[in-house]
Amino acid sequence: MATEARSEIQPASKASVSTLPEQTRPGPVYTPSVDIFENDNSITVLADMPGVKAQDLKIDVRENELTLTGRVSPPEAPKESDVLREYRSGTFFRQFTLSETIDQSKIDARLTHGVLRLELPKVEKARPRQITVRTD
Repeated sequence: MATEARSEIQPASKASVSTLPEQTRPGPVYTPSVDIFENDNSITVLADMPGVKAQDLKIDVRENELTLTGRVSPPEAPKESDVLREYRSGTFFRQFTLSETIDQSKIDARLTHGVLRLELPKVEKARPRQITVRTD
């Protein structure tokens, strides 16, 4: 199954997406870690995007390219009592190449506690099925 998933959804290498080509906002660009699972009917992609809110998340499918872009807003202004701040704002960016076995019109996205869950259903003809044998 793992071999099949690689042919159906291809993540761009992390090194090749280190920055957004058309980035207009300052700040770092993060590559979210993903887990990809497959069953007979669909492929599920889980992407870690901590701090991203649904209104700051853009999912785009264009010419078999699935692009995830999420913006993490900066925290409130620092106070004099702050001792250490490690939370950073920036942009999450990740791209995948989809095969023709994915039904792009039925992709579903859900963001829960900083984890984006994408359900990529397979087209009907790509799903395995059992053939009934009839007798005469």
